[in-house]
Amino acid sequence: MATQDADNRYHHYLVLATILVLPLLLLVKLRPRKQGGENPPPGPWQLPVIGSLHHLVGALPHRAMRDLAHRLDAPLMLLRLGELRVVVASSAGAAREIMKTHDAAFATRPRTATIRALTRDGLGVAFAPHGEHWREIRKLCVTELLGARRVRSLRGSREAEAASLVASVVASMAASASEPVNVSLLLATYVTDAVVRAVVGDRIGDLLDEFLDRLDEGVKVAAGFSLADLFPSSRLAHAFSGAARRAEAHSREMSRLMDGIIAEHRERKRTAGAGDDDKDLLDVLLRIQADGGLRAPLDIGTIRAVITDLFGAGSETSATTLQWAMAELMRSPAALRRAQVEVRGALAGESRVREEVLPELRYLHLVIKETLRLHPAVPLLLPRECTEPRRVLGHDVPKGAMVLVNAWAIGRDTASWGMDAEDFRPERFEEAGGGAAAADFRGADFEFVPFGAGRRMCPGIMFGLAVMELALASLLFHFDWELPGDAGGLDMAEALGITAGRKSDLWLHATVHVPHPSTHREMFAFNDERLPPPCP
Repeated sequence: MATQDADNRYHHYLVLATILVLPLLLLVKLRPRKQGGENPPPGPWQLPVIGSLHHLVGALPHRAMRDLAHRLDAPLMLLRLGELRVVVASSAGAAREIMKTHDAAFATRPRTATIRALTRDGLGVAFAPHGEHWREIRKLCVTELLGARRVRSLRGSREAEAASLVASVVASMAASASEPVNVSLLLATYVTDAVVRAVVGDRIGDLLDEFLDRLDEGVKVAAGFSLADLFPSSRLAHAFSGAARRAEAHSREMSRLMDGIIAEHRERKRTAGAGDDDKDLLDVLLRIQADGGLRAPLDIGTIRAVITDLFGAGSETSATTLQWAMAELMRSPAALRRAQVEVRGALAGESRVREEVLPELRYLHLVIKETLRLHPAVPLLLPRECTEPRRVLGHDVPKGAMVLVNAWAIGRDTASWGMDAEDFRPERFEEAGGGAAAADFRGADFEFVPFGAGRRMCPGIMFGLAVMELALASLLFHFDWELPGDAGGLDMAEALGITAGRKSDLWLHATVHVPHPSTHREMFAFNDERLPPPCP
């Protein structure tokens, strides 16, 4: 009966797909398209209307694109997804051409129907078109919001949230001593709380839960391509696709919530007077807006967009990386032992992890690097668009083509990383011989681009690393960890989305190794510029 029901559903979807596709076959003009040059990149065989889409159905896009590139021996590959021409870079050499040699020609973002609606025509730093507005907003992020001085000033809030993370693990253990702890949930909560405190503070009350729910909805709406994105010239596609309408509704809701948070901050500033210091990044933005001085106007729409970008980029990516780091360590007992020995040795006699010790934890840093290599949080870097015809690796990339850099494929390329490229081995980064082993993720080494490179490189690396290193050090310092079952049975499947998170939550047994002082959030109600009070 179950099989028959499945067959019925299959036929139902097949008929529905046929009904949708046949009008498109009639309405979409199938005239030949100029490829922008005499030698376009190679690509797989295509079907009418849908082009190369059938090669990606039922698979994670970054994996399917890597497999296609291998099959075609094409480090630079051309796909046609509906009406879109999509160029995929899957090697360090191709990435270098896109993000360095021809960076200026690939520095803008495509304006799909969904992204235009979701980002209010790209007012924030992530999706703004390349130009004066984007340059000013990026400079603002680098110098005022996410620079070294600002990240250091938020150290106290991160340490407070790390203490809450440890307390949450202990509370979960106490709730059911024989049951494993949902590490995925606890890490996601920790990162979200750390980002909330840094960006808007901890004073937004009832708005917080609704704001975070809407933010999560936005990530889901932005994932993938809608019919309207794939067939921008087709009115029928726009009629059938609800993604753009959902994106517009989501944008209105986010604006309403952001306006409430901004109003609260302005009221507090007005009440406190001119001497009130910046407590969070929204305070910084409102101060800069009041002072003026930017060549591009910092209006309310731009402030909303920047805050949304900070949340979206900071929370989902860091939580994803931390979950993969813990999962990989559980599958690599030797790496786990070495990391714990290092952390506990550096903090001998201490009762908590202090951020000032983190630079000494060299192997911990290698663990995070190796995690980012194997599991870049955004496996297909945010898309770029070619603004003028360019020749890349001997192939002609046409103007208007969308360009994707497959950071996941590049990080696992045996040409750069050797035959053990699929293995988790942090030690590779301390081996002699240079090459990829000496690579870093700050944009100069194209074998390793989890944060991108060039003009569109992620500006929040320092903030993200601080959040991740403190959490991982705290978990390894305070607890011993065990899998509920055999390491070989640990599910390492990825979920589909903009970020490549774990498909299933990570559950682990925890045993306290170094007790943390019995502190709670209220003990850490201090100014973010200060350190936590000394432990008793």
